[in-house]
Order: sequence, then structure tokens, then C-alpha cells
Amino acid sequence: MNEIHISNIANALSLNLSQVRAVTELLGDGSTVPFIARYRKEATESLDEVAITSIRDMLERLEELDNRKESVLKSLEQHGHLTDELREKVTDAPTLAVLEDIYLPFKPKRRTKAAVAREKGLEPLAELIFKQEGIDPYKEAVSYVDLEKEVVSVEDALSGARDIIAEIINEDQQARSSLRDLFSAKGMFICKVATGKEQEGIKYKDYFDWNEPALTAPSHRVLAMRRGEKEDILNLTLAPLEEDAVNLLVKLFVKTNGKDSDQVRIAVHDSYKRLLSRSMETEARLLTKEKADSEAIRIFVENLRHLLLSPPLGAKRVMGVDPGFKTGCKIVCLDRQGKLLFHDTIYPHFSEKGENEAVFKAKELCERFEIEAIAVGNGTAGRETETFFRKIDFSRKIPVIMVNESGASIYSASETAREEFPDLDLTVRGSVSIGRRLMDPLSELVKIDPKSIGVGQYQHDVDQAALKKSLDDVVISCVNRVGVDVNRASIQLLTYVSGLGPQLAKNIIACRNENGPFKARSELKNIPRLGVKAFEQSAGFLRINEGSNPLDKSAVHPESYHIVYKMAKDLSCGIEDLMNDAAKRSEIDILKYVTEEVGIPTLNDILEELAKPGRDPRKEHEEFAFESGVEKIEDLKPGMKLPGIVTNVTAFGAFVDVGVHQDGLVHVSELSERYIKNPGDVVKVHQKVTVTVIDVDIDRKRISLSMKKTPGEKIKPENSFIQTKDNKFIKKQMQAVRQKNTPFNNPFEQLLINKVGIKQL
Repeated sequence: MNEIHISNIANALSLNLSQVRAVTELLGDGSTVPFIARYRKEATESLDEVAITSIRDMLERLEELDNRKESVLKSLEQHGHLTDELREKVTDAPTLAVLEDIYLPFKPKRRTKAAVAREKGLEPLAELIFKQEGIDPYKEAVSYVDLEKEVVSVEDALSGARDIIAEIINEDQQARSSLRDLFSAKGMFICKVATGKEQEGIKYKDYFDWNEPALTAPSHRVLAMRRGEKEDILNLTLAPLEEDAVNLLVKLFVKTNGKDSDQVRIAVHDSYKRLLSRSMETEARLLTKEKADSEAIRIFVENLRHLLLSPPLGAKRVMGVDPGFKTGCKIVCLDRQGKLLFHDTIYPHFSEKGENEAVFKAKELCERFEIEAIAVGNGTAGRETETFFRKIDFSRKIPVIMVNESGASIYSASETAREEFPDLDLTVRGSVSIGRRLMDPLSELVKIDPKSIGVGQYQHDVDQAALKKSLDDVVISCVNRVGVDVNRASIQLLTYVSGLGPQLAKNIIACRNENGPFKARSELKNIPRLGVKAFEQSAGFLRINEGSNPLDKSAVHPESYHIVYKMAKDLSCGIEDLMNDAAKRSEIDILKYVTEEVGIPTLNDILEELAKPGRDPRKEHEEFAFESGVEKIEDLKPGMKLPGIVTNVTAFGAFVDVGVHQDGLVHVSELSERYIKNPGDVVKVHQKVTVTVIDVDIDRKRISLSMKKTPGEKIKPENSFIQTKDNKFIKKQMQAVRQKNTPFNNPFEQLLINKVGIKQL
């Protein structure tokens, strides 16, 4: 265990050393994040999943740094550069950037201008000039003219010497560190449209002539500019004012006003333009990309979390409907476990005859299979199909519920769907997915690649490995938070249970199919390859609802069963009595059961579970209906107030489905009467909201919505810069930004700049 890493992580996350050390030990022992957060609270002092994940990620980054250090030391040793001093520098390097700066002068490189100059014997001249002791470089250079070495003139010799000096400056740690800080603090994104690409790249029109400080550029704009550059629509650079960068280097390296210093000054300019500016821009672009990726992934993760934890309808007999016009509506009937009982096609939108036949068939199927709810996909013909079912006079009340079908088509064509329904059409599989998604969104959504669910922002532009890791984390977190019925769960759902994985999930299914339902958690130990560690990690998250031991349906871990047995014995009652009788539980003195291994947090968790064994943390399902008569974008009119469901939250606002097959945008400025920086603070995916239509662009299929009481009302934050009416002051501030790269004082200045435009000011 690396105590230095533990100390660094503790400082960075403001945690106790003991907490970080405990998490490090548990992770090293093979424990998962959900298990540590839920069942090792005494060891971690009740750290949550967010903190534990942060520790894990920092450990991984530090291990990557250690691996790079080993690689650098090996290279230095192989090439004969390694000294005790250099080894110490490499070992103590706090970041990858510093490490690479240390390694740069010794790094094997291609044949550079400086290397050529050294081959010509010009290094002594370069060193003499770089000392800046008042020598005349032109006189000194005469002796280096050598036709055999292809140094044909004094200027040729001086040019080679400057090339060497430029490389020395480029490899100087202080220079690189100072420039890195300058790029970070005053770097500007400068974006222009590529010649002749105006029409082709019209969707990037906002960035055709755009300047913005990199320090404050929001993630969605950074990713948008980079995407435009990748598509050859935009030309993008990131740099501070060249004057500021060169002046910084001049102060570092130019010592006097002599002729030798003039040569150094020329070398400084060359070093920056040819070497440093490029490497620093590459670094800065990488850092801004990582920052933008991190924010975009964070938004995606939060959206996915809320979607996965959407309220389930529960075990009901459901009719799933994949709507369509001419191709008809594919309908399926599912039992309470989601098993397919029947499928057919109806044509309610094709003709009057088709509608009448569809009504008869829908009624007949709902009676035959005792349907308790109808799930209609929100795709093409979704609203029309919803209206059709709502008008049917069933013998009893059957709720008709619109279901977001994003990703259902991906599932339909997946290997998972083919294995489950090898003989069924894609659309029938999609109907099954829609019906099951109403019953239990989590169980169905885990079968789909999260990137296909439609709740991300620039998800295809961010680092795919980092995205996958974060999305897997949130799926694992949600699955284990809700818990899994081991006798009903799919392979996909079991795969995400702490300590399992694809192979053990398959083994569990195989064992279940061969021997019937599990009667006790202890039977899991008989599953092939499910060893002691896997049982420890998974058992608490696996539920057996109709087993022999009532504790098996709760989140009480089997390792703590003995505590509950002792509680029941002390109160002279059974386990079920403890679960059903609140008065009995109130008699428990938890201090009596505290040991070195089991503390108050675990005992409190046990009591909570006894009160509500296996409780579902998700909210109860609430019925929702779109506005009647508003089914297509042409039905929308400014001023309409409509019910809607949030389908996606981004950095610039939220998209809301109001039932017209096209989501509308509530811009961040229209989310609330107060100033909102992060839309996620106000709205969540799958949240039911009321919106007002501001504007409808039918040709571009764009809908502008508001959640304010007074749509379009200007925000007036308590900020002197925004409130000032002194336009000269504003222009002066803007000129400072343009000419001196002065950072914005606050986000309100940025907001104003984006709205007014730098060129106008």
C-alpha cells in the first residue's frame, strides 16, 4: 500500500487517512463500490458511493502515473542518462505533465533542426551565445563556418546556434510550466468557418466567427467546436495572445540588451512559434477536452441514473404496443412476470374498418389476458395510438400510458433479443420491450447500450472509455441500490450485481432453470464458480421473496443474520415478529449488539430493513397524460400551457416531450425565475412538468418552451456588472478581454458576452 498516494488522495478529497486507507484495502481485496458503501460503513466511516468511486479513480490515475514513471526510469537507464538526482526528480513528479517535462530533454526524438546543428558542431557557439556575457556573436560565428559541415556562412552558423537555443528553451521546465499556466488562465478559443463551408456547415453558424476564453467555455460549446473542426467545417485554435507568451519567455531567458541577447530573443520567438506554442496548445486542448468530457459524462450519468430509477408500474399484466400507421400497431400481451403470452397486429389508423376491427380485438385481448395496463410507445403514431386506446370503452378501467421507447429498436436487433425471441419479428420484440419497460424500467433498460437511450449530450464525442466506465458505474449503482429478485432476473440484470458478472449470471440462470427457484440465499453457494468472495459481495443485493428465511428478501447481509437471530431471541419472538411488529423493534437496544466489527451504522441499517424488508427505493408510479388534441407540432401555438415529461437534461437547458413527436427545449434562462447555472438543479429526467410554448419553428422542427410563470422574463441576478447601464464601462471591460485576455470576473459577464457578441461591442 502506497502511503504517499493515500495521503495525496486524503488531502485532495478532504478525507481522513483512515477512510482512504480502508477503501484502498477493501478495493485491493476485491470488494466492489456498492458493497463497500452498503456493508462496510464501520471501516470507511460511512463514506458513500461517490466518495468511494472518487478514491478508486484517483488510485487508478496515480497507478498510471507510477507505471509511466517506471517506464521513464527504464528508458533513462537504457540510454545512460539516469543519475541519482534525475531518479529523485522522476520519482517525486506530482503529475504526468511535470514528469514529461523532466523526461523531454532525454526523450529519444526524431532528427530535429537542433540535432542537425549539433552534428555540424554548432553547440559550443549556442552555449556561448546563451550565456549572454556580452560577446559579439557575429565575430564568434566566423570560426564555425565550415563548408565540409555545410555551414556556409556566419548567418548559417548563427541560425544553427539559434535552433539549438530554441530547443533548450522548449525543453526548459520552468518555461513550460509558466506557459502552461498562461494557456490555462488566458487561453482563448478562436473559431472561424473554413473557406467555402458556410452552407454545408450551417448548423455551426454560431461558431463561424467565435472567440471565447478557454477557462470559462462550457462543455457543450467546447465539444461542438471540436466536432465542427473534425467535420472540416470550422478552424479552431486555442492560445493566449502571442505577445503575452513571448514576453513571458523573454523575461525568463533574455538577460541583457547586447548582440548575443538579440540572438537569444530571436530564438525565443522561434521556440514559441515553432515548438512551444504547438505543444502547449496540444496540452491545453487535451485538458479542455478532458474537462468538457467530464462535464458531459457527469450530465449523462445523472440523466441515466434518474431514468434507470424511474418509478415502475410493478408486476401487472400489460399490453405493449409498438405504434405505426400503414404498417399497423404491433401488440403483445405479457403476464405479471413479463412473459410473452400473445402477439398480433392491429390497424386502427388505416381505415374505418381497420379501426373497428382493432377496437374489437383490443377489447377481446384485454378480457382474455386480464390486461391491467396498456403501454404505448411514444414513436411514430404514438399519440394517435394513445388516443385510440383511450377512446375504447373497456369493461373496467385500464390505464393507457405513454412509454419512452428510445433504444427499443436497438434492443430488438440485439443478440439478447434474438436469444430470447429467435422466431419473432423485430417489431414484436420492440413491443415486448415497451411493455416490460413500463413494468420495470431498470430491468429492461440494462439490456440496452446506455448510449442508445437518448439522455446524453455529445456522447459520441467524449472519451469512450471514460464514458463506458462511468455509465457502467451508474448502472451497477442503480441495480444494487434497488436489489435483484434472483428468481426472476435476466442475465443482463444479474450481470450488474456486485461480485457477479456475465459468467456467474449465466451460471445462476442455468442453475435456476435446472433446479427451479432458489429457496434460500445459502443455495447460491452451490452455483459453479460462485466462491466465497463472490457470495460475500453479491448476497446482500440478491433477494429471494418467497424463500424459507424471511431475511432473504431483505437487504440484511447473511453475515449479519446472527445479529437478528440474537435480537429475536432476546425478545423471545420470531424473525417475522420483528419485521411485522414495530413495538417489538422499538424495544431493541442496539448498543447491546455493538462489537469491534459491527457498529451503529450497520445496526441502524438492519433495523430499517426489518421495518421495510426489501423496500424499493424508487418512487411509486403516477399516471400521466398529454394534453388531449395536441398530437403534432402544427397543433402548438405560442402561449399554450401543456403537461410534459423531461426527456433529457443538458448544460444549456432541458428537453421536454409534450406529446407532438418532437421534444421542445426549455433553455436554461427559461427554467426558473431565478438565475440557474446548472439545469440539473431544477429538473431531472422523467420529471413531470408544466411548460408554456414560447415559439414554434415548424420548418426546422424546433419548439421553444418555458417553465417560468412569466415566459421570456429577463433574469436580473444580483450582480453589479449586469445591472450597470454604463455601456462605456461594458465596452471597456470587453476591450480588456480582447486585447489583454483579462479573465472574466464571473459567469454573468460571460453570459452577457455570449448574448451581445464581441464584434458588436
